[in-house]
Amino acid sequence: VQLQASGGGLVQAGGSLRLSCVASRSISSVFNPNHMGWYRQVPGKERELIAGITSGGVTHYTDSVRGRFTISRNNGRKTVYLQMNSLKPEDTAVYYCNAYRPGGTYVWDWGQGTQVTVSS
Repeated sequence: VQLQASGGGLVQAGGSLRLSCVASRSISSVFNPNHMGWYRQVPGKERELIAGITSGGVTHYTDSVRGRFTISRNNGRKTVYLQMNSLKPEDTAVYYCNAYRPGGTYVWDWGQGTQVTVSS
């Protein structure tokens, strides 16, 4: 597994969670130059890029999470974070991280995701 996501769980609507994703040693040398993103997937739907941070630290969000989620990265720790506030039941999904190219295409093999469940 090259990317290990963690921090998910069960939370009530309006609550917060902080997700982390660490790159393994095998890809740590190429972590810094890559744009990193958080994706999420619900059963029956495609995996969706919802937040991204470029190698230079510029952030991007889909409309559904903008203003509630914050992506950040620590290049020294080869880790990307997703702070999720004001969670809604529709945020329930499995969350993954990956590097991405312009257009949202993912770069590496998928690692283990982390389940986020928001109860109403």
